[in-house]
Amino acid sequence: MNAANTASKRSWWQSILETPSGSPGALSRYIFWNGVLYLAVGAALYLAPDLVRRLFFMAPFSGHEEGYMRLLGVAVAVIGWFYIFGARTRADSFALATVADRIAVPVLLLPLYFTGQLEAGLVFAFALLDPLLALGAYLIWRRQQTTRH
Repeated sequence: MNAANTASKRSWWQSILETPSGSPGALSRYIFWNGVLYLAVGAALYLAPDLVRRLFFMAPFSGHEEGYMRLLGVAVAVIGWFYIFGARTRADSFALATVADRIAVPVLLLPLYFTGQLEAGLVFAFALLDPLLALGAYLIWRRQQTTRH
């Protein structure tokens, strides 16, 4: 039996849970825990949108706002899922891609606040947290680059 046949016999779970041998580096561990954070925040937004609204001093929901908050929770949780599994690949390219996407967050969200389309609460939380987490990933990557050479 060749390697291709053996690989095709693995279950979906075996394939998705596969990780490279050896221990993950600091950057992969950092992105993994970022993913856990995003997954937890997404779950909170989905499961307890009114509690989140109160924590961020937002006005009471009207219309479909609670549903949109839950939708945001799904999106954030999915991002967390991908960060967790992307980190498990231990690929610097994945980790650096998270830096680029998180730098875009304030650029895209702040205009929504300044034009009155969104309240400050979650906008500023994401607009501050995402670039700070991106900076952390970038600094870990830079440190790894200097220690490798």
